[in-house]
Amino acid sequence: MSGARIGASCSLGQNVFVASDVQLGNNVKIQNNVSIYTGVVCEDDVFLGPSMVFTNVVNPRSAVNRKDAYKKTHVARGATIGANATIVCGTKIGAYAFIGAGAVVTKDIPPYALVVGNPARTIGWMSEHGERLYFDEHGLAVCPGSGQEYRLADGLVQKSDTRPVEQ
Repeated sequence: MSGARIGASCSLGQNVFVASDVQLGNNVKIQNNVSIYTGVVCEDDVFLGPSMVFTNVVNPRSAVNRKDAYKKTHVARGATIGANATIVCGTKIGAYAFIGAGAVVTKDIPPYALVVGNPARTIGWMSEHGERLYFDEHGLAVCPGSGQEYRLADGLVQKSDTRPVEQ
């Protein structure tokens, strides 16, 4: 739709709808049957799995016009949203978070979190490389795919050589 901004090297599958005022960063991969409604922002390197769903109104009614009630949804850099997941509007998905297939996200998700279920709950942590992280008693983990070290402190994950990634 007019007013949508789509970055470089994006891939849109079959039956994808992008509404006006949507913002897609660079290298966003959108699989088949995904509708991205007004108010959604996806930063660079986001993956949207097949038939995942964004909403944009918390309490929709056919007979009530709520276009002024659209809530923004922000998906941070590198996040993955699995097939058939539902993202309720007004939420923020942190950088490199991994939303499991079929999960229903009703609240903000921290960076690097692995969430599953309905409602979605954190069951672990993922690296930027897309590998599950297992932390030792000192709060350290090494990504098996990249060798990058991560630190878990106060319920937040960060790469050991950097500052925390913002939601």
